Parts: sequence; C-alpha cells; structure tokens
Amino acid sequence: MNILDETFTLNTGATIPKIGFGTWQIPNGEEAYESTLLALQNGYRHIDTALVYGNEASVGKAIRDSGIDRSELFITTKLPAEIKDASKVQDAFETSMINLDLEYVDLYLVHAPWPWAERGADYRKENGEVWAEMEAIYATGRAKAIGVSNFVVSDLEALFETAEVIPAVNQIRYFIGNTQGDTVGTANAKGILTEAYSPLATGALLDNEELIAIAEKYGKTVAQISLRFVLQNDLLPLPKSTNEARIIQNTDLNFEISAEDMDYLNSLELSI
Repeated sequence: MNILDETFTLNTGATIPKIGFGTWQIPNGEEAYESTLLALQNGYRHIDTALVYGNEASVGKAIRDSGIDRSELFITTKLPAEIKDASKVQDAFETSMINLDLEYVDLYLVHAPWPWAERGADYRKENGEVWAEMEAIYATGRAKAIGVSNFVVSDLEALFETAEVIPAVNQIRYFIGNTQGDTVGTANAKGILTEAYSPLATGALLDNEELIAIAEKYGKTVAQISLRFVLQNDLLPLPKSTNEARIIQNTDLNFEISAEDMDYLNSLELSI
C-alpha cells in the first residue's frame, strides 16, 4: 500500500494520514499556494499550517482549488504560542478559519507551552486555562480534534491534571539523533499520537556521512531513510518542500529499515 493511503487512528476515533505536508517557512502567496497544490495533486491528503506561519490564506486557497472533496482531507492549524490569555483563544481561532476559508479544521493545536520569546518559561497554569477554550472549540465540531505542540513531559502532565479532553496529538521536533524518548513515552501512555516536525532537521541530516551510508545500502535518499525511521517508530512525519520532485520523493517510503539498522539509528545522538 502507498504510504499516502495509510493512516493512524487518533484517540477521537478519527483517522489521520500517516504522512503530512508541512508548510512552515513557506511564504504566503504563490510559493505556499503552489507547493500546497502540488502536494495535493501528488496524493498528499494531510496539510499542516499555523496562524503564525502567515500562509493560511494561500494554503486554504490551494485546498479549495484542488477540487478534492473536503472529507478526504485532513487539515491542521495552530493557536499562536504567544496566546496564553484564555480570552484571546476564540478570536485567534476565528482568524485562522477566515484565513483558511474552511468550515472546519481536522486538528487545532496549541503551538507551544510558552511564548517563543520566553522559551522554557512556566505557563502551565495558563495552558490549563487555554486548554479549556480549546475544549470549547472542540465541542462545537469546528475543530474535529485538538492537541498540543512542543510540550514536554512536565507540560503534558500539568495539562492532564485539569483537562477534560486528552490531547489527540503532540507535535514535536523529532528526527534521527533527537527523538525525545521521555516525551514520546508519556504521550504513548495516554494514547496521544506524536507528530514529527523537522523530520530532516531542516535539512541538516542530508549531509550526515553515517546516514548517507545507510541510505546507499537501501538504494534510498537520506530524506527517505529519515522519514521511514519516523514511521517505523510509530510517529507521523511532516516533511516540507517546495520542489515537486522532492515532494514526490518524500512519499516513496514503501520499504523497511531492518531492526538492526533501526537500533543503530535510534542510538545516534546528533547535536543539531
């Protein structure tokens, strides 16, 4: 089966395509529109964006212009990390929905547990209050699932104390050499799917000699090895590209990395 036809099942019971198309760092306008449309035309059915990316309007237009039935698509967007005032959550969601011009999103995420300028700061109390507003959005059906992003164990455990709805997803920076085992384990124990953004370490893995050697062994690219690694660890990768050949190449994942090579890849620690 083509990887684009395979799915994970969320704790809501909904299915989510096993590979998504990430749009982080793709500028709004023609570039975001064309790359999203190319992804859809080449079989992707899972598109990931965010209000802070500034490209929701172009991504939404590509989705609508694709001609693909909305029920076949899985669309994610995110609440800006800077919003830790619960009273501002609904307005941010409405802004995203206007930008995307869609009736609903399949997944709405809290983009980070702290504002980006205060990385690591303690906003656990505020996250609980924000999460209550996320639950209210979920109850309307305009977000079919809700989740978080960049949450580590302490952030997740604090959220569990007050949450009525367990997050469906935690989207984290994850790639060979940076696998955040404790965070993934905590998510798994609660039935939370972990999504891997920057699965190629924003391209930093592509010149790694150890990975090049393994890729040559399988007759694959380093990118394909990196994405297959994520999938075989039961995570969902979100590769990004604006190049059609690479957009297609990133879905050619119908192969298996051996258990021995997976053990080796899981043992690597890379300072990227």
